[in-house]
Amino acid sequence: MLRVGLTGGLGSGKSTVAALLREQGAEIIEADELGRALMEPGQSVFTAIVEHFGSEVVSSEGRLNRARLAELAFREGRLQELNAIVHPAVIEAQQHWMEEVFRRDADAVAVVESALIFEVVREARARGERESVLADWRRRIDRIVVVTAPDELKIARYAARISPAGAGREAAEAEARIRLAHQIPDAEKAIEADYVIDNSGDINAVRAQVLSLWQRLKAESNNFPNNLSLE
Repeated sequence: MLRVGLTGGLGSGKSTVAALLREQGAEIIEADELGRALMEPGQSVFTAIVEHFGSEVVSSEGRLNRARLAELAFREGRLQELNAIVHPAVIEAQQHWMEEVFRRDADAVAVVESALIFEVVREARARGERESVLADWRRRIDRIVVVTAPDELKIARYAARISPAGAGREAAEAEARIRLAHQIPDAEKAIEADYVIDNSGDINAVRAQVLSLWQRLKAESNNFPNNLSLE
């Protein structure tokens, strides 16, 4: 078994790398997908967010107003408050998912795609945590893969995804810059990573790197004991 964290800044191409790993046989889960599910009405995270931020973050349909929540987080300096609610629940859900994967296949490579692995650690330590699983990613992940790309390319990719027709491109680029400012730079992440994928080229270059990476991850999957305890 091998627990892998796949990370990189906004627009770095994590999803592309995840898709290529899935083609090779990796089990993949997206932290954003988990977060969205946990923020649905009826979930404890939804309740905690509403209690903390107030009814202004609830839409007329009774769901979270994600645009208003993002504005509070990124433009009004309340991102850490939001993360303190969401991150522990997402990490717990990741753990349950991994347990299920390894029950099915003890030799599996389970990959968590998450933009904020290092940021979770930074924020936990800023809150004074030292022993929790949030403050030490190696207690829950065996290998870290960082996907890198120049910031201007990340911004262009994000803007193209948000505004594919070109309308609102400047606003999307501005939003990307704000979000990147809250993320740890690639160079700092790469220092702590076990593997780095350079996604500044074309898909063929990325594919070649991923194929090489997969061979290493699969070879390592038998080198870790089947102990998923977070204690």
